Amino acid sequence: MDEKERIIQLRRELHEHNYRYYVLNQPTIGDQDFDFMMHELQQLEAKHPEMADENSPTQRVGSDLNAEFQQVEHKYPMLSLANTYNEQDVSDWYESVRKGLAGEEFEVCCEMKYDGLSISLTYVDGRLTQAVTRGDGVRGDDVTANVKTIRAIPLVLPGKGYPKEFEIRGEILMPWAVFERLNKERQEAEEPLFANPRNAASGTLKSQKSSLVASRQLDAYLYYLLGEDLPAEGHYENLEAARQWGFKISEGMRKVKTLEEIYDFINYWDTERKNLPVATDGIVLKVNSLRQQRSLGFTAKSPRWAIAYKFKAERVCTRLNEVTYQVGRTGAITPVANMDPVQLAGTTVKRATLNNEDFIKSFDLHIGDYVYVEKGGEIIPKIVGVDIEQRPIIAQPVRFIKRCPECGTPLVRYEGEAAWYCPNDTGCAPQIKGRIEHFISRRAMNIDSLGPETIDDYYRQGLIKNVADLYDIQVQQINGDGSRTKSAQRIVNGIEASKQVPFERVVFALGIRFVGETSARLLARHFKNIDALMNAGLEELQEIEGIGEVMAKSIITYFHDNRNREIVERLRAYGLQMALTGQQTATSDKLAGLSIVISGVFEHHSRDEYKAIIEQNGGKNVGSISGKTSFILAGENMGPSKLQKAEKLGIEIVNEDEFLERYGL
Repeated sequence: MDEKERIIQLRRELHEHNYRYYVLNQPTIGDQDFDFMMHELQQLEAKHPEMADENSPTQRVGSDLNAEFQQVEHKYPMLSLANTYNEQDVSDWYESVRKGLAGEEFEVCCEMKYDGLSISLTYVDGRLTQAVTRGDGVRGDDVTANVKTIRAIPLVLPGKGYPKEFEIRGEILMPWAVFERLNKERQEAEEPLFANPRNAASGTLKSQKSSLVASRQLDAYLYYLLGEDLPAEGHYENLEAARQWGFKISEGMRKVKTLEEIYDFINYWDTERKNLPVATDGIVLKVNSLRQQRSLGFTAKSPRWAIAYKFKAERVCTRLNEVTYQVGRTGAITPVANMDPVQLAGTTVKRATLNNEDFIKSFDLHIGDYVYVEKGGEIIPKIVGVDIEQRPIIAQPVRFIKRCPECGTPLVRYEGEAAWYCPNDTGCAPQIKGRIEHFISRRAMNIDSLGPETIDDYYRQGLIKNVADLYDIQVQQINGDGSRTKSAQRIVNGIEASKQVPFERVVFALGIRFVGETSARLLARHFKNIDALMNAGLEELQEIEGIGEVMAKSIITYFHDNRNREIVERLRAYGLQMALTGQQTATSDKLAGLSIVISGVFEHHSRDEYKAIIEQNGGKNVGSISGKTSFILAGENMGPSKLQKAEKLGIEIVNEDEFLERYGL
């Protein structure tokens, strides 16, 4: 692969990692690996200026925007910091500051780098008026209502002497104790675990329920003050003033002058940070003088007057004793390493996920190997290497299983998939329960009176063996000794109410492998009823844009199984919606053939309502802009990246009123 091809590959991978980290909150690589990839891309782009691209990951800050929140433009851009993992880079930064200030003396404020969600708080007359996430650095999500539930953030300042209006920035954090309790609850409920406190805090703050945010007991540390009338010319002094105004400022902050003092600070906190109640992943170094900060200025992505030193993830070596296998809710088989117990990042670790067969082969794992394990900020340990020199002579390579450990069915591996699957989705207990849990989920049938623990209990009692059995449940069967009549009635009422859920969500709820919400909607709109869908052939399915061969074959396989057809017929008999209603079917062909992107906040209708209007009039909703996009339906606060891409491709931008008038909607 030549250097230009490598640039394209790195950009693609970094965009994907940005999306997983900031939007999905499901990172698949560590911070250090991400930073190394970014550094490599920066070097290659410097060598090849002809490959310049304004949308390169090196030219923007990763986004955590959530379309469900109103987006607000930052008065002062929120840029990310340049990262380093070694003292030489710290020395280079220190020297660049010295040269940038032409030899003028300067002080450095050393602070903890908290691993949370960046937040900007605006205060007017001592009252909190707005809380905005970093977003893409230019604009972020307004999460004021949720932030007001965080007790560490003052709503009205108790101190004195603050400016009439100012902005203070910091991190929203989930304490370790809360994080561990939450993951324990999620594990017991067979729900996916949060990867680390940062992801848990981010997911919590983006919740649509402020009551949920309040229950999660989030914390906050503030670290930067901005405004026109600040009390001091020094950053350290301003934070000390903010402490007096009632803000939670780190006690570990220190002002120094020399490199040796900086190294002392780093070395002290590399160990001591493990005793803190919240997650940290490094040290932030800032030139203290605001005047000198302005003089040094910014690069396209980060300030020249600050740098982040990232701690290396803690690593231990222990013995691999056995590999066991777990069956997921979709039938995916996950291998798990069982190891000699070892202390890692404050906890005892004896198990680690091995992801899939390819992961095992990449390390050439043998039973008895001594493996390197890291956890860093993640709750789930991972194997990152093998000490080949310690491998026993008689050690045997790990061979991935061929049959399901739960039901014994031969495993299959679908084209393009890294995982092996158990295809016995109607007879394998973990899959059966998983399908029922999927069926009752909010985006499917929305039976919120039920949960995973209840489903497991009903399954063990023999009350339910598939989703159709839910509709046979009677109050007297589930009210125990008669003391749970109210809750039992609520469950039965919730099941009954689900019969009104629209057909497209029923298709999604069936849990056909590879069929997500969007594809379920496409299938429902195309076939109009369950009978047409059940009898569809491969060619007809693949004619639908967005339905590929793998998904089409999965749909056919699902409906060719008589057990699944029997379940569908029972659901039909119970009264579930098995066809589009008049309101759901297209009312006109005014938008036929048009692919429309929706962006921004609207006045006359919600985003979901506009999506329905587009589909009901023959149009197609698409999530990303391309040369095939007909136009963008744009509301207020349209994202800047979408605007730039639209202008680059010459895509028309249509506002709300113009759209309704043009098409008579």
